[in-house]
This record gives sequence, structure tokens and C-alpha cells, in this order.
Amino acid sequence: MIRLDDVTLTYPDGDSRTTAVDHVSLSAPDGVVTGITGPSGSGKSSLLAVAATLIRPDSGHVWIDDVDAAALTRNEATALRRTEIGIVFQQSNLVPALTAREQLLVMAELGGDGHRRRAAVRRRADELLDAVGLAEHGGKRPAQLSGGQRQRVAIARALVNEPSVLLVDEPTSALDQERGAAIMALIAQLTHEQRTATLLVTHDLGHRGTLDGLVTLVDGSITDVAQPAVAPLMATGAR
Repeated sequence: MIRLDDVTLTYPDGDSRTTAVDHVSLSAPDGVVTGITGPSGSGKSSLLAVAATLIRPDSGHVWIDDVDAAALTRNEATALRRTEIGIVFQQSNLVPALTAREQLLVMAELGGDGHRRRAAVRRRADELLDAVGLAEHGGKRPAQLSGGQRQRVAIARALVNEPSVLLVDEPTSALDQERGAAIMALIAQLTHEQRTATLLVTHDLGHRGTLDGLVTLVDGSITDVAQPAVAPLMATGAR
């Protein structure tokens, strides 16, 4: 699971500092999709960057399972991110020269387990491409895939190292409504199946039905928490 405990993040602003995240505490249990919404500039992406160990907060704790990521050195945080945190950005950010399958294999190599896992990694890459509906497209490069397909590859890539935490930033922003709904449903399905603790930033509440819980952020502070409608089901991963 991931738990943010009293996290505050500020940025320099002339002679003073601007607060992007203001004493935020929240958690995402395994197998649950927790949405984060709010107006533009409310601190959603900053909060996700802190959760991803990309930015160290001014204060507070970021617990990834039993590790306080906010207390790690930069190198330690990078190592944790490679193995325990999967990240899906607004854009797929795929490497143009690599096929869909190679995108996953390279990420697995960065995970650091090397030769011992190569056969298992190949199997997992193929299983994930199948899970996102791209089993027949593993040999295609990004330019040969649609926007929705590229985002599916990005989701599979984020999961290839079997992370305990999945962080997703506006995954439908570049997609039409139908493709966006399919991506949201896929993230929910894989979260429940893979037992990841998922935090998902979204501005589109039309997809609210695919979320297990929803946190509203305004001016860096949580203003509302909607409890999961079916928490016992999602928490156990039952389908």
C-alpha cells in the first residue's frame, strides 16, 4: 500500500514560497483505485510527484509498504521507484525506436534483476500485453499504434516489474470519451487483478464509476473524501 502522512510541499516564489501540497494525509490500500481530483492548480500533479519519489516533500512521510520514501537518498529513491512504483504519465512517453514488447523488456532490465529473471520477464511482458489487449501488436513501434494503444502499452510497462504502487496522471487527457473509458476500466481491472495500490489523478468525473474512492484537492488541501462504494469487494480483489 501507499500512505502519505501529513505531507507538505512548497516551491520558491520570489522572496517567499508557494504551498502546493498542504498537510495532506491519504492512503491507497492494495487492489484499490483511489482517484484524486480538483481544479487546475490545486496540487494534484505535485502530490503525485511526491508519491512517486520524484520530489522530496518539505515535511511529512511517504510510506511505500513499510519504507518511508521521503527519508531516502536520491539513489535509494530511484532504486525504490524502479522496483516498487509504476508510473503512467498523461502522454505515453514510449521510446519511438522500440516495439511495444521491447518497451516492457527495457523497463524490466532497469528493474535490476538481470539474467536470473530474463525468461520470466519475457513471459510477464507477453502476459501483460495480452492483458491490455495488445498480444498481436507486440512487434509494432509507437508510430504504428493508436493513441489508446500507446497508453495501454504505457500501462503494461508500468506494471512489468510487479510494483506494489501504481501512480497514474490524467491517463485519458489525450483520448476521446470512448477510448478514455476503456483505459479507465483497464486500469481498474489490472489494479484489482495485480493487487496494486493505485493513485489516479483525473479531472474527468465522467469516469468516477471506475474508481473505488475519490479525494478532492483544492489549493493543496483535501476538501472531500468519497469512500469506496464497494470497498470489501475491491479490497479482496474478488471479481
